[in-house]
Amino acid sequence: MIEKDVIIIGGGAAGFFTAINIAEQNPNLKIAILERGKEVLTKVKVSGGGRCNVTHAEFIPQDLVQNYPRGEKELLGPFHKFMTGDTIAWFESRGVELKIEDDGRMFPVSNSSQTIINCFLNEAKKYRVDILLNHSVKKITESNNAYCIETTQGLFSSKKIVVATGSNPKIWHLLENLGHTISKPVPSLFTFNLKDERIQDIPGVVALNVEVKVLGTDLWSEGPLLITHWGMSAPSILKLSAFGAIALANCNYKFQIEINFIKQSFNDCLDVLKTLKQDLAKKTVFKSTQFGLPKRLWHKLVLVCDMTTETRWADLNKTQLEALANQLTKAIFNVDGKSTFKEEFVTAGGVDLKEINFKTFESKLYKNLYFAGEVINVDAVTGGFNFQNAWTSGFIVAQNILN
Repeated sequence: MIEKDVIIIGGGAAGFFTAINIAEQNPNLKIAILERGKEVLTKVKVSGGGRCNVTHAEFIPQDLVQNYPRGEKELLGPFHKFMTGDTIAWFESRGVELKIEDDGRMFPVSNSSQTIINCFLNEAKKYRVDILLNHSVKKITESNNAYCIETTQGLFSSKKIVVATGSNPKIWHLLENLGHTISKPVPSLFTFNLKDERIQDIPGVVALNVEVKVLGTDLWSEGPLLITHWGMSAPSILKLSAFGAIALANCNYKFQIEINFIKQSFNDCLDVLKTLKQDLAKKTVFKSTQFGLPKRLWHKLVLVCDMTTETRWADLNKTQLEALANQLTKAIFNVDGKSTFKEEFVTAGGVDLKEINFKTFESKLYKNLYFAGEVINVDAVTGGFNFQNAWTSGFIVAQNILN
């Protein structure tokens, strides 16, 4: 049996961040990271399209928590202890400068996730953190205030353990055996699959500012919408998928959405169209793109309103005007399935939040059993927010282990 002062289960972002913060404050502690695979930090590598979306430029805790469909209330206190600014300072003090992009996402200036990986590996080596690969955890038991961890490579013991495995069903099952409640995991960040003549053959088209509602629910979001080969994506859709993760899973990802492409009311839009009928009387509707919409999308919406490419504004009747206003402000689409967002996969579910002390991220059931990152039932929309949860929880866990 190998004894360690602290054992971190999981060689991902939260695990490394926790280990480094512990080791930096007390280099004499024997710390080990148990990683089930042959590589560490694989999710960091693919994050942000290989650039690693480290965090988001949101510096007010009350605003930051609104990006967490699960965990909004619980993370408010932790974010007052370790926030976005602290993340920036942490990385910059280790030679990694971050930059803010127009949409608020923050990346290393190098535009490479390898920069973050190298930072973690160098710090871990500096403080002699043991990184043990191919150590899949098979069993966790607790006795006399100490933990025994059985892995595929042998037995370990420690009085303090941190579970930082992310969304790992096998680890969740082991935690259930210890008595913890696991909220049922469902996908939380995905795109919508749908087939519709209005978006057929125009992949890559982006409507910059739309409002999307899931009919029959209170779910809605706004922002850019991207038309893809398989349906729809971009922030407006991804936000819906996150906040509606459970509801959408319950309906087996078959539901209807209503899209307002121009964020105007039906009546206001209709008034504008009536004015255009007068002002652009001799021009064709097809070629007269309006409301700042992409030309190809405008063409599609016009053609489903009983018009041709030669229909002039002057010739529009009441039915056609109302049909176009309807397509622009409350177009209904049938969603039939989902797809993973790029290589990134986020899951709603994990250790029940009621069983965690969010002042320390320690289990309420077991002393010196801590959680960091997405192993608990916390998840966020896309944009660096899931990593910020990893940094915050990892830092607070480290501080409490050291106390």
